[in-house]
Amino acid sequence: MMKISIILPAKNEAEGLRRTLPALAETLPGAEVIVVDDGSTDETADIARAAGARVLSSPYSMGNGAAIKRGARAAGGDVLVFLDADGQHDPGHIPALLAKLDEGYDMVVGARDGSGQASVGRGLANRLYNRLASWMTGHSVLDLTSGFRAARADKFKEFLHLLPNGFSYPTTSTMAFFRSAYPVAYLPIRVDRRVGTSSHIRPLKDGIRFLLIIFKIATLYSPLKLFVPAAAGFFLLGLGYYGFTFATQHRFTNMSALLLSAAVIIFLIGLVSEQITNLTYRRDP
Repeated sequence: MMKISIILPAKNEAEGLRRTLPALAETLPGAEVIVVDDGSTDETADIARAAGARVLSSPYSMGNGAAIKRGARAAGGDVLVFLDADGQHDPGHIPALLAKLDEGYDMVVGARDGSGQASVGRGLANRLYNRLASWMTGHSVLDLTSGFRAARADKFKEFLHLLPNGFSYPTTSTMAFFRSAYPVAYLPIRVDRRVGTSSHIRPLKDGIRFLLIIFKIATLYSPLKLFVPAAAGFFLLGLGYYGFTFATQHRFTNMSALLLSAAVIIFLIGLVSEQITNLTYRRDP
């Protein structure tokens, strides 16, 4: 039997842990449970210890991704299960994730339905991510940003150096698995409303982060799929503008030269980015 390690990043999630930890103990009584206290100022650490969980505390908040990395490094299981500590994820779904993992997958992600999104705007953004990731990878991506997932520990730990300290660890890990040809599966799940304090996400900050995630999706998997269309757009724009100025002014303008030069530069940057990406995923024997 494989040893299971369950990792919960937690920042001021005392109320959520009161509900989640007993359910975990009932569902998987033999599993290692690690609560990574990300600089909480409430009773998060005390409640976790009282429930029998192993607690890793940070003196200050380092971010959700940093908590995931700390928990993964400390875990001793063959399979790592990640879920939020705010009560949104039902531990009762974990056996289904593990059963799917036994079918030969290296990662299984709990795909949320529409009711699991924090807001309408967040739901629309996530659908955009899913479509973009599906186009980039050539596989159907049902939920790119879900934090509820199970993965083989040896595979997941290969990519710890890629994971950011912020909120986009699900995106990074999913794209890294696809890029390395590790099979990924999705399992539809229901998500409850979070317990306790409101979400730590802020609208303006969240919007900027969403934009950065879109670029990260592309650069993590295949940068040329992002840079080639952009270069082609500038090239066609420059060519079209040249045709217009040649027909009206009978000359080649500086703007046409700028647009065509931009197309070449963007394409070359894409080539360099592609080589960097290949080196990032290279594994020495």
